[in-house]
Amino acid sequence: MTSSRKASSAYIVPFFPHQKMPVINIEDLTEKDKLKMEVEQLKKEVKLERQLVSKMCEEIKTYIEGNSGEDPLVKGIPEDKNPFKEKGGCVVA
Repeated sequence: MTSSRKASSAYIVPFFPHQKMPVINIEDLTEKDKLKMEVEQLKKEVKLERQLVSKMCEEIKTYIEGNSGEDPLVKGIPEDKNPFKEKGGCVVA
């Protein structure tokens, strides 16, 4: 059985913030272990709800256009509310 995915040199296992992140070196695993990991990943992926890209692009476009009036990257930040604007000048003597 040949895998259609190219294995990277390290597989990062999902973790919870309170846990130390384990790293598994793929080269140290047997072929059986690699295939088990791939099957586990594919089982997770098959549960994901899939949507047509064309439909999602239209929804994203509509959302962006509908909210562009409130987007500070589109309309800008008012000078009086800009947290990055310098409060005062600098005097060098």
